[in-house]
Amino acid sequence: MAIEVGAKLEGKVTGITHFGAFVDLSGGVTGLVHISEIADNYVKDVKDHLKIDDIVTVKVINVDKDGKIGLSIKQAIDRPAGQQPPQRERTGGGGSFNRAGAGGPSGGGDRGGRPFKPSTGRPSYGKPSFGKPSFEDKMSRFLKDSEERISSLKKNTEGKRGGRGAKRV
Repeated sequence: MAIEVGAKLEGKVTGITHFGAFVDLSGGVTGLVHISEIADNYVKDVKDHLKIDDIVTVKVINVDKDGKIGLSIKQAIDRPAGQQPPQRERTGGGGSFNRAGAGGPSGGGDRGGRPFKPSTGRPSYGKPSFGKPSFEDKMSRFLKDSEERISSLKKNTEGKRGGRGAKRV
Protein backbone atom coordinates (compact mmCIF):
# COMPACT_ATOMS: atom_id res chain seq x y z
CA MET A 1 0.00 0.00 0.00
CA ALA A 2 1.45 3.35 -1.03
CA ILE A 3 1.31 6.05 1.64
CA GLU A 4 0.40 9.43 0.12
CA VAL A 5 0.72 12.85 1.73
CA GLY A 6 -2.71 14.12 2.77
CA ALA A 7 -4.24 10.66 3.22
CA LYS A 8 -6.23 9.98 6.39
CA LEU A 9 -5.64 6.52 7.83
CA GLU A 10 -6.36 4.54 10.96
CA GLY A 11 -3.51 3.09 12.94
CA LYS A 12 -2.53 1.52 16.22
CA VAL A 13 -0.15 3.20 18.68
CA THR A 14 2.82 0.85 19.06
CA GLY A 15 5.28 3.02 20.96
CA ILE A 16 5.42 6.20 23.02
CA THR A 17 8.48 8.39 23.52
CA HIS A 18 9.04 11.82 25.07
CA PHE A 19 8.93 13.38 21.57
CA GLY A 20 5.88 11.62 20.12
CA ALA A 21 4.18 8.31 19.36
CA PHE A 22 4.81 5.62 16.78
CA VAL A 23 1.72 4.44 14.90
CA ASP A 24 1.48 1.19 12.91
CA LEU A 25 -0.55 2.01 9.80
CA SER A 26 -0.81 -1.36 8.06
CA GLY A 27 1.42 -4.04 6.65
CA GLY A 28 4.25 -3.20 9.03
CA VAL A 29 4.43 0.45 7.93
CA THR A 30 5.08 2.70 10.92
CA GLY A 31 4.95 6.49 11.16
CA LEU A 32 5.68 9.05 13.86
CA VAL A 33 3.20 11.51 15.33
CA HIS A 34 5.37 14.30 16.73
CA ILE A 35 4.32 15.67 20.14
CA SER A 36 3.35 18.97 18.48
CA GLU A 37 0.91 17.13 16.18
CA ILE A 38 -0.98 15.19 18.87
CA ALA A 39 -3.50 17.80 20.04
CA ASP A 40 -4.49 21.42 19.43
CA ASN A 41 -3.55 22.36 22.98
CA TYR A 42 -0.10 22.12 24.63
CA VAL A 43 1.04 18.54 25.19
CA LYS A 44 3.51 18.22 28.06
CA ASP A 45 3.50 14.42 28.20
CA VAL A 46 2.42 12.16 25.35
CA LYS A 47 1.19 9.58 27.84
CA ASP A 48 -1.51 12.03 28.99
CA HIS A 49 -3.11 11.81 25.53
CA LEU A 50 -2.23 8.37 24.11
CA LYS A 51 -1.70 4.82 25.32
CA ILE A 52 -0.12 1.84 23.60
CA ASP A 53 -2.68 -0.13 21.52
CA ASP A 54 -4.95 2.95 21.08
CA ILE A 55 -6.56 3.13 17.63
CA VAL A 56 -6.14 6.64 16.19
CA THR A 57 -7.00 8.43 12.97
CA VAL A 58 -3.97 10.17 11.50
CA LYS A 59 -3.19 12.31 8.49
CA VAL A 60 0.03 11.77 6.54
CA ILE A 61 1.85 15.13 6.53
CA ASN A 62 5.15 14.06 4.95
CA VAL A 63 7.03 11.08 3.58
CA ASP A 64 10.83 11.38 3.49
CA LYS A 65 13.04 9.81 0.83
CA ASP A 66 14.46 7.42 3.41
CA GLY A 67 10.96 6.10 4.24
CA LYS A 68 10.19 8.07 7.39
CA ILE A 69 6.51 8.96 7.62
CA GLY A 70 5.33 12.05 9.50
CA LEU A 71 1.79 11.85 10.88
CA SER A 72 -0.64 14.23 12.57
CA ILE A 73 -3.61 13.48 14.78
CA LYS A 74 -4.74 17.09 15.13
CA GLN A 75 -4.80 17.66 11.35
CA ALA A 76 -6.89 14.50 10.88
CA ILE A 77 -9.79 16.04 12.82
CA ASP A 78 -12.57 17.18 10.48
CA ARG A 79 -13.63 20.74 11.25
CA PRO A 80 -16.51 22.67 9.71
CA ALA A 81 -15.45 25.08 6.95
CA GLY A 82 -14.00 28.31 8.32
CA GLN A 83 -13.47 27.02 11.86
CA GLN A 84 -9.92 27.54 13.08
CA PRO A 85 -8.24 25.26 15.61
CA PRO A 86 -7.95 26.81 19.08
CA GLN A 87 -4.85 28.99 19.46
CA ARG A 88 -2.29 28.14 22.09
CA GLU A 89 -2.06 30.50 25.00
CA ARG A 90 1.33 32.10 25.27
CA THR A 91 2.53 32.83 28.75
CA GLY A 92 5.59 34.81 29.68
CA GLY A 93 7.15 32.44 32.15
CA GLY A 94 10.83 32.40 33.05
CA GLY A 95 13.17 34.55 31.03
CA SER A 96 11.40 34.15 27.73
CA PHE A 97 10.18 37.03 25.64
CA ASN A 98 6.44 37.28 25.17
CA ARG A 99 4.31 39.37 22.87
CA ALA A 100 2.83 41.45 25.67
CA GLY A 101 6.05 43.44 25.82
CA ALA A 102 7.54 42.16 29.05
CA GLY A 103 10.95 40.60 28.65
CA GLY A 104 11.09 38.04 31.43
CA PRO A 105 12.41 38.90 34.88
CA SER A 106 13.80 42.28 33.86
CA GLY A 107 10.29 43.45 32.97
CA GLY A 108 11.34 45.72 30.12
CA GLY A 109 9.85 46.05 26.65
CA ASP A 110 12.33 44.74 24.13
CA ARG A 111 14.68 41.88 24.91
CA GLY A 112 17.19 44.26 26.45
CA GLY A 113 14.87 44.94 29.37
CA ARG A 114 14.33 48.57 28.44
CA PRO A 115 11.01 49.97 27.25
CA PHE A 116 10.81 51.07 23.65
CA LYS A 117 10.75 54.83 23.21
CA PRO A 118 9.02 55.93 20.01
CA SER A 119 10.79 58.37 17.74
CA THR A 120 10.37 62.06 18.53
CA GLY A 121 9.66 62.96 14.91
CA ARG A 122 13.01 64.66 14.37
CA PRO A 123 14.83 63.90 11.13
CA SER A 124 17.39 61.14 11.37
CA TYR A 125 20.07 60.75 8.70
CA GLY A 126 18.26 63.42 6.68
CA LYS A 127 14.96 61.52 6.67
CA PRO A 128 11.94 62.56 8.71
CA SER A 129 10.45 59.97 11.02
CA PHE A 130 6.65 59.76 10.93
CA GLY A 131 5.90 57.86 14.13
CA LYS A 132 7.43 54.59 12.95
CA PRO A 133 11.20 54.38 13.54
CA SER A 134 13.29 53.70 10.47
CA PHE A 135 15.88 50.96 10.21
CA GLU A 136 18.65 53.51 10.79
CA ASP A 137 16.90 54.74 13.97
CA LYS A 138 16.62 51.19 15.24
CA MET A 139 20.27 50.43 14.44
CA SER A 140 21.57 53.59 16.12
CA ARG A 141 19.42 52.87 19.20
CA PHE A 142 20.68 49.28 19.26
CA LEU A 143 24.33 50.36 18.98
CA LYS A 144 23.93 52.97 21.73
CA ASP A 145 22.19 50.53 24.07
CA SER A 146 24.71 47.82 23.27
CA GLU A 147 27.67 50.07 24.07
CA GLU A 148 26.04 51.14 27.34
CA ARG A 149 25.47 47.53 28.36
CA ILE A 150 29.02 46.48 27.49
CA SER A 151 30.53 49.40 29.43
CA SER A 152 28.39 48.64 32.49
CA LEU A 153 29.33 44.96 32.30
CA LYS A 154 33.01 45.87 32.09
CA LYS A 155 32.71 48.19 35.08
CA ASN A 156 30.99 45.51 37.15
CA THR A 157 33.39 42.69 36.26
CA GLU A 158 36.58 44.77 36.50
CA GLY A 159 35.61 45.86 40.00
CA LYS A 160 35.24 42.25 41.08
CA ARG A 161 38.43 41.01 39.42
CA GLY A 162 40.59 43.95 40.30
CA GLY A 163 40.66 45.32 36.78
CA ARG A 164 42.59 44.31 33.76
CA GLY A 165 46.28 43.84 34.44
CA ALA A 166 46.02 44.98 38.04
CA LYS A 167 48.76 43.85 40.38
CA ARG A 168 47.74 41.50 43.10
CA VAL A 169 49.42 41.94 46.42
